[in-house]
Amino acid sequence: MQEWYKEDLAYIHDVGHSDFALKSAPGILEILTQNKVRNGLVVDLGCGSGLWAQELSKADYHVLGIDISEPLIAIARTRVPDAEFRVESLFKTDIPPCNAVTSIGECLNYLFDPDNNWQTLTQLFLRVYSALTPGGVFVFDIAEPGQVVQGNLTKGFSQGEDWVVLVEKEENPNLQTLTRRITSFRKIGEYYRRADEIHCLQLYKSTDIARELRRVGFQVSKMSSYGSYHLPKAHTAFLARKLV
Repeated sequence: MQEWYKEDLAYIHDVGHSDFALKSAPGILEILTQNKVRNGLVVDLGCGSGLWAQELSKADYHVLGIDISEPLIAIARTRVPDAEFRVESLFKTDIPPCNAVTSIGECLNYLFDPDNNWQTLTQLFLRVYSALTPGGVFVFDIAEPGQVVQGNLTKGFSQGEDWVVLVEKEENPNLQTLTRRITSFRKIGEYYRRADEIHCLQLYKSTDIARELRRVGFQVSKMSSYGSYHLPKAHTAFLARKLV
């Protein structure tokens, strides 16, 4: 459980890359309200450092957060002491009866779990459907092919007061995968500590995802934004409703 989002990258992700979770939150809360999910348990798959869980808790929902990274879960437990968090694979965890399931920030694309594949993903859809109460909703987003211009290797960096992150991205159009090679530097005392991670994502077409959700039994809507927050390039969000 220590191979991805280890201590330093977990810290940097929390303090430096919170925009997606925080800017998505108002729109997703509105989606829950519009679908009459105003209370009860929300299961957050790939909860990270608990930024979205905190917004749910503020809105008086009960929260169960699941993430494979122990350092991220440690931050989440401190941030949202009223919520429950588990260090588990989101593809293997037991999903209890609930009113909503969320997975924000392309979590379903990550190949952290070696068993993650199309079959495992479709099985997850079925388990989510079974766990939801009638009228419950499944809100999530995915990364699609087209993250990087074909044949190109992109490099970028971001920095904060006590950290720097360098990211190299490469997309394989044949396998429909995206590889991010991440080098982070975090200031510890007088010096900067280096850490390296490689994150691999399986990229999915939104049409394939929507078709599978409908096969399971969901009523499906696709979205390019959560409220006023527009998703990045080649990302799609889904609202999947369990009607009965």
